[in-house]
Amino acid sequence: MLRFFTLVLVTILGFMPGLSAGQSSADSTKSISTFSGSVGITNNGFSIVPTFSLNRPAAIMNFYWRKNRFSFDPDIRLVSDASKGGFIFWFRYRLIEQKRFSLRVGVHPAFSLVRKVVSESGTDREITEMLRFAAGEIVPAYQVTPNWTISAVYLHGNGLQNHGPQQTNVLFLNNSFSNIHVGGDFRLTLVPTVFFLKVDDHRGSYFSGTAIVSKKGSPFTVQSTINQTFRSDIPGNKNFMWNVMLAYNFKKTLRVMP
Repeated sequence: MLRFFTLVLVTILGFMPGLSAGQSSADSTKSISTFSGSVGITNNGFSIVPTFSLNRPAAIMNFYWRKNRFSFDPDIRLVSDASKGGFIFWFRYRLIEQKRFSLRVGVHPAFSLVRKVVSESGTDREITEMLRFAAGEIVPAYQVTPNWTISAVYLHGNGLQNHGPQQTNVLFLNNSFSNIHVGGDFRLTLVPTVFFLKVDDHRGSYFSGTAIVSKKGSPFTVQSTINQTFRSDIPGNKNFMWNVMLAYNFKKTLRVMP
């Protein structure tokens, strides 16, 4: 699967603005970027693959810095004592951005904090271990209507140590229904997802659904996610999980004029 990472990385570098000899000098006189994100508290921190959970209350922090078609998107998920969690640092590029259709590719290093029991002098004790991963994604999306988008996400990850998960493949099939009026200034977004997961020699299929409630003019949102197993032999799999999260959202636009 190293070929997959190489292909995604070369594609990103080949299309990035500023690395192409054909870029006009006029474009370099303008600089527009956006910085956005959300910081939330949840009763149960889910991974980006909701089969996996921290099984404890956690802080979820997502940040997005975007300039033109390139973005850098850190994703941080930690329990209160930082003994469990993860850090993902996405580098993403939008290959195609049309009115209805888009295609995005991305790569990231990831660091996962897990609890592990070790024996020293005949005594067992629990420690936090950091597992390292490298992953890539391909994401096509199509906007059916202004408030309805369908998309697919293929994600492949490689473990960078000799123990733990070595090969992870997951395919998400998503729908997103946004701006649903629920009364007054309140709006609802629904994101139902079916996904298929393979971790080494283990497989699973799942349904995940997220509901997000927002209010016009307010930076706060409340969201809840459920994850239901259809079939799975993945170690540690839980048949059903849920969480609820309160998040603060922000967005800033930065512009440098010539």
